[in-house]
Amino acid sequence: MLVCQCNLISTKDIENIVVDLLDEDPWQLVVPAHIYRELGKRGQCCGCVPNIVDIIGKVTETYHLKLAGNAANLVDVRTRMKTLRKSTRQGGESERRRKDHRAA
Repeated sequence: MLVCQCNLISTKDIENIVVDLLDEDPWQLVVPAHIYRELGKRGQCCGCVPNIVDIIGKVTETYHLKLAGNAANLVDVRTRMKTLRKSTRQGGESERRRKDHRAA
């Protein structure tokens, strides 16, 4: 499936790069910038970045499940990412400032 229409990056391309990066160092943090760098491309509209992050999370989780062999002891990465996203969105104030400080 085509993930990035601007750069013609497919799901398989991303999965292969993530596995290659994890083969080098299984505990490194893989981010979309690594994917673009490995492909020799740059993010243009960056609308694909959330999809790339999801693919990286899925591939990393399956890689570590295969590496460990015992899936019962590992934390589900996707569930933990969802709870972190929800916790940052609660309250609606991302700047942590009072709303009356603005002039507009």
